[in-house]
Amino acid sequence: MILIGQYDSPFVRRVGIALTLYGLSFEHRPWSTFSDADKIRPYNPLTRVPTLVLDDGEVLIESHMILDYLDSLVAADRGMFPTKEPARRQALKIAALATGLGDKAVSLFYERLLHETVSDLWVERCRKQIRGAVAALEADRGTRAETYWFGDRIGHADIAVAAVLRFIGEAHPGLVSLADFPALDAHAMRMEALPVFQAISQPFIPPA
Repeated sequence: MILIGQYDSPFVRRVGIALTLYGLSFEHRPWSTFSDADKIRPYNPLTRVPTLVLDDGEVLIESHMILDYLDSLVAADRGMFPTKEPARRQALKIAALATGLGDKAVSLFYERLLHETVSDLWVERCRKQIRGAVAALEADRGTRAETYWFGDRIGHADIAVAAVLRFIGEAHPGLVSLADFPALDAHAMRMEALPVFQAISQPFIPPA
């Protein structure tokens, strides 16, 4: 398999971490959606990442779809989303909040990068959505004493939240102070200390 995209994207990073944890062999092509768009387009006409090229040439796009496929390649007891309710829908909700949070952070970054005149209305809307999502994640994590969000082993929700928090901290310094969110701060530090998080990692590189 070939994973396309840079690890400073939380969406690419969560896929790279899952592939590594599952022990699935893959080639990483750290192509930028800006400077390498012409390389990505033949695989994904949206020129978005992550893009995963399977061994048979089929192409998967969007991180949740990719993870759903990867889960099908491993034994059910190794899957990183819970299989039983209500934990399954709860984990899906946390992952969706995290990826939605990441989308808002990316949108806010590009608003400032691409527009000579920044929309204060849009910036404030994004900031409010980011603050709201972080507060919701903090409230949920604060109710759970386990090392991981949903039990005694790492899951997709754990990965998504930590990857997105890393991205926000680097792309928007000072926007969210994790000192104000102690449960999330502790969670992020635990995840980032894991060898797989250190291996699948890249400092944020703003597009030129």
